[in-house]
Amino acid sequence: MSPTMRAARFTGSDRSLVVTDVPVPAPGPLELLVKVDACGICLSDVHLIDGSIPPLIEVVTPGHESSGTIAELGSEVEGWKAGDRIALAGGKPCGRCAMCVRGRIDECQSFQLMGFHYDGAWAEYVTVPYGTVTPVPDSVAPEHAAILADAVATPYAALTDTAMLRPGESVGLWGIGGLGTHAVQLARLMGAGLIVAIDPLPSARERALKLGADAALDPTEVDVPLEISRLTGGGLDVAVDLVGANAVLYESVRSLRRRGRAVMVGLSMDRVELGPGLIFGTQAHRLLGHLGYTKRHLDELVTLLANGRLDLSTSISDVMSLEDVARGVERLANKEGDPVRLVVTP
Repeated sequence: MSPTMRAARFTGSDRSLVVTDVPVPAPGPLELLVKVDACGICLSDVHLIDGSIPPLIEVVTPGHESSGTIAELGSEVEGWKAGDRIALAGGKPCGRCAMCVRGRIDECQSFQLMGFHYDGAWAEYVTVPYGTVTPVPDSVAPEHAAILADAVATPYAALTDTAMLRPGESVGLWGIGGLGTHAVQLARLMGAGLIVAIDPLPSARERALKLGADAALDPTEVDVPLEISRLTGGGLDVAVDLVGANAVLYESVRSLRRRGRAVMVGLSMDRVELGPGLIFGTQAHRLLGHLGYTKRHLDELVTLLANGRLDLSTSISDVMSLEDVARGVERLANKEGDPVRLVVTP
């Protein structure tokens, strides 16, 4: 009889999430079996469970922000050993598309998302390709290593690579939740000249100011584009929608200066509508979609965290057992206590 473990299983047809016993997965030749130490609860997990994001497979274990300890190596894995502490990237190349079969896996055309396309880390154990993990030093807490793999890495990649934020530029950040909180810190680390945070929750705005934002605006109380124009003398260089609602994206684009860049990080099924094309065109605005991060970003963030350049001491709002993960999803969905990140420790 195969050994079993506890895992939270989501079923797409009835949107149920149940913690149950399942077999411990066996690693393939180029995989690692990882004992999960911590895994975050992300808003995209909430959207999968509430039906906002259509399920990609009928039954799956969610969880894509994780850290752990290597329990077993696949037969062809070299350079790692059991007991190594690691952070797990939240996805993998498909291995089948035209780019992957040519060896250009960083350009995979059908990237697979952990916890959506294949089983994730709301479980005691998970298997992952060995090339998707990053070593974590003992000085880094498991909870902090876990949330690097999306809550921090996604805004980091969005600001560094997609927006190409440069020192001295102004940036507006819509939505100061799990992603936005870290985007404030990262924008400051990157040398942004002015950081404006936009969120209707007073606690979120207060958090943004404590972490380095220069201004925090309530979109229900002020005309955000007008106020940003006043603060910047004409508009933002970079506007980042971390919410995923078209109304937010539209407001962010209206807050740009001429030739400004808007980056869509938050995901939803909303239709993208940005107003008159004449304005968008004559202002030479740029709209850039963004998804996730690369392995390089995760490696860099572990270094920044381990060397004290990045402080995540206020990022973990609560730690809970795997048995309580459904309650954690509910808390995040309802923004109970305005959490930055809720973390499960199987």
